Amino acid sequence: MTVWDTLPALAQDIALTALLLVPALLVGALVLRGYAPWTLVWAILRRFRGASALFVLLIAISVCMGIGLLAQERGLRRGTAQAADKFDLVISAPGSELSVMMAAVFLQPSDMPLLDGATYAEISTHDNVSIAAPLAFGDSFGPSPVIGTTADFARYLADGQIEGRMWQDTHEALVGALVDLHIGDGFEPAHGHGDAAEHDAHEGADLTVVGRLAPTGTPWDRAILLPIEAVWGVHGLANGHAPERADQLGPPFDPAYFPGTPAVVVRSEALWANYALRSEFTRDRDTMAFFPGAVLSQLYRVLGDIRQIMSLMALVTQTLVAAAVLLGLFILSRLFHRHIALLRALGAPARFVLAVVWSFGAVLLSAGAILGLCIGIGAATLLARVVTAQTDILVTAPLGWTEIHFLAGFVSVTLVLSLLPAAIILRQPIVPALRA
Repeated sequence: MTVWDTLPALAQDIALTALLLVPALLVGALVLRGYAPWTLVWAILRRFRGASALFVLLIAISVCMGIGLLAQERGLRRGTAQAADKFDLVISAPGSELSVMMAAVFLQPSDMPLLDGATYAEISTHDNVSIAAPLAFGDSFGPSPVIGTTADFARYLADGQIEGRMWQDTHEALVGALVDLHIGDGFEPAHGHGDAAEHDAHEGADLTVVGRLAPTGTPWDRAILLPIEAVWGVHGLANGHAPERADQLGPPFDPAYFPGTPAVVVRSEALWANYALRSEFTRDRDTMAFFPGAVLSQLYRVLGDIRQIMSLMALVTQTLVAAAVLLGLFILSRLFHRHIALLRALGAPARFVLAVVWSFGAVLLSAGAILGLCIGIGAATLLARVVTAQTDILVTAPLGWTEIHFLAGFVSVTLVLSLLPAAIILRQPIVPALRA
């Protein structure tokens, strides 16, 4: 184990794949040693090509399901982790960390209590805070949520890549990469989301798109970003600034005129500072500070338990498939049992007959596994696009070592077990088979 732990991850994956294939390779070497049954095997495949094709398809579907499930689960984890990457620390009123994360990171509508101006001022003026972005939810335009925030956070979210320009007053907006609006378009936000949205609630609140954020691969690509003062203003609230500074956009905000925010996204330049801030704004306060990444880790832990259960179910399914494969091989071999009996009657060695039957099964299993791998990759890619379109989380499901290990283990086990149908055929009497 000490030597194994010193190997690079790539070397470990390659070595594990090789170890999984060793049983099949050993069986193949022992069965085929000294014989070349391939001409006869190809002839049998051509003679019974219809039944062989159906058998290959059965194996391919089984492999496809396993590979698709593993690749999709890994892609979803990676996509959600990427979506939370820009959210180092979130501070909100005490409550459910999961609910706040779903609202602040994944933009799912949720009713949450508000932090007051004094609390926000304490957060934004802290020595370790470089960005303290208040968020304001509640409005939408079509399928796009309208989010009020600060210019610093908008730049940070898009890594400074903004087509057009930043907003300069409360009538201007930025749109995410996937929003169906163009620079120069005007729109009027609705109050609420979906079918319950009130489209005439903000009548007269005409907004103009002045910039488009670079793609982030997160639900924020569907969002419309406004100065938070604009969101407060259309709801008849103070805009966060004293009357003599009513035209100001962004911090500093005046605590006396701060209407409240459900969540503050906090960024600090130092990693240790984030932990210090989380501790400071959680202990003995009316606030809750948490790392969205840590909440996702807890969620992954729960999903990991579910994955273990699903893996067990997949193992049982694969066991049943392996049994079906063996039964199918036996049934297929019954199609040409007269040919095998004739070989034996002509004096063919038993091990040559065993090599023919085993090679026939090995060809079908290998072809089915390769076809299942190709279909599984295609299905996982298609499903990833569907999930991305439905959740706005960029999910990719490329082939990984987990899928390769799964495929290698499946092929190895089934090739070893394929000796059973071959052995059963050898035990059948020759004369009755010839008479049949």
